[in-house]
Amino acid sequence: MEIKCKHITDLPQVGKALLQTYPTQRIFALRGQMGAGKTTFMQAMLTCLGSNSEASSPTFAIVNEYELPEENLCYHFDFYRIKNIEEAINIGIEEYLYSGYYCFIEWAEKIEELLPEDIVNVYISVDENSLERVFSF
Repeated sequence: MEIKCKHITDLPQVGKALLQTYPTQRIFALRGQMGAGKTTFMQAMLTCLGSNSEASSPTFAIVNEYELPEENLCYHFDFYRIKNIEEAINIGIEEYLYSGYYCFIEWAEKIEELLPEDIVNVYISVDENSLERVFSF
């Protein structure tokens, strides 16, 4: 599926489409260049999941935890600054991935070998002419 997003206010519709397309999936890799809007899209995903939390980039913390309704959780990872795969292992990435909670991962390519096969890749690209975001999943 490919969805063009002209404005930030369109992001919740993209999030709803993602959740409707993959209703049982819990692990998503947000893939795109620096500045593509991965963290901004994460805020829309939290809204779609019913959270009142504000998404922030976990660049330095590596993982942020957000509360969802009915005592559920959502984990948001940013592996941009890790130096090696052992750093991900040391934070307990596998426990997060197999927790049954939502996991959204920025810079997943840095931990590719640890990811389950059924991960959903969400590609975010920027149209150079219109500056629209193009979401593919």
